[in-house]
Amino acid sequence: MKVLFIGGTGIISSAVSRLALQRGMDLYLLNRGLSARPAPEGAKVLEGDIRNPESARTALGSHDFDAVVNWVAYTPDHVETDLALFRGRTSQYIFISSASAYQTPPAGLPITESTLLDNPFWQYSRNKIACEERLVRAYREEKFPTTIVRPSHTYDCQLLPMEGGWTVVDRMLRGLPVIVHGDGTSLWTLTHHADFARGFVGLLGLNHAIGEAVHITSDEWLSWNQIFEMVAHAAGVKPHIVHVPSELIAAYDPDWGAGLLGDKAHSMIFDNTKIKRLVPDYVASIPFARGVEEIMAWYKADPARQKVDPAFNVICDRILNAYAQVWP
Repeated sequence: MKVLFIGGTGIISSAVSRLALQRGMDLYLLNRGLSARPAPEGAKVLEGDIRNPESARTALGSHDFDAVVNWVAYTPDHVETDLALFRGRTSQYIFISSASAYQTPPAGLPITESTLLDNPFWQYSRNKIACEERLVRAYREEKFPTTIVRPSHTYDCQLLPMEGGWTVVDRMLRGLPVIVHGDGTSLWTLTHHADFARGFVGLLGLNHAIGEAVHITSDEWLSWNQIFEMVAHAAGVKPHIVHVPSELIAAYDPDWGAGLLGDKAHSMIFDNTKIKRLVPDYVASIPFARGVEEIMAWYKADPARQKVDPAFNVICDRILNAYAQVWP
């Protein structure tokens, strides 16, 4: 099977690229060659800029594909570019959406693919919804062979799951307080990228996935208190957690707040029946307790990776000081 990934070297897509190659797929990557993660051995790299349609068209040449996956489409304009580029030259187009597009806060749990798409808090999610709507219209009106995949919080060995990344671990190591939004009891789903890849690769070239939307997540549910405690345990310390309302965080850092109010502040657990039906051998087998050990090992392997963000420390201290004024 001849497959094109637009991107293909990111947090999620790097694991999918490796597995696609292991399963014998003829994998092409269209990107600018600037990623910190190298292209996997065996992939054929087409150097081009998907944000420049003429550059992308030149890089693609006369290639046709059994499946095309765009890992870096975020707005309807990006989708329009893909429609123009790939009409008639692919049997399947997979759009990477986001589970944050689901109704927020959710009216009920677990989330299924039929849950309403509605996120009034986060522009990123509304853009993804608009992309999905355009592709559904293209499927209905011209049978453009669309599959929509909605990842939730997917990580690799380089990605800590909380805002601030290593800076939060550094605060833990120095005995400083760290912020957990709300009361820390909302439930969250973290998915290792190698687990996600097993579900995703099974969708490539799958006729039954055309015209469908599906999410791919772990079946493990953790509270944010547990997540922070597991990170601290892997770092060898006890965390000094301070619970702060998401609205207060948003008042001091709108970007951090948007990601909370539009996603992480609400319990989000998923029913994975559909992906298991489409890809019967899919199972998420890597618990976060094991994944966080991989993360910590990656950071410890090279101290240069342990980058502290002074600006994030300043924001944390400002929020903690403000919270102490009203809740001493």
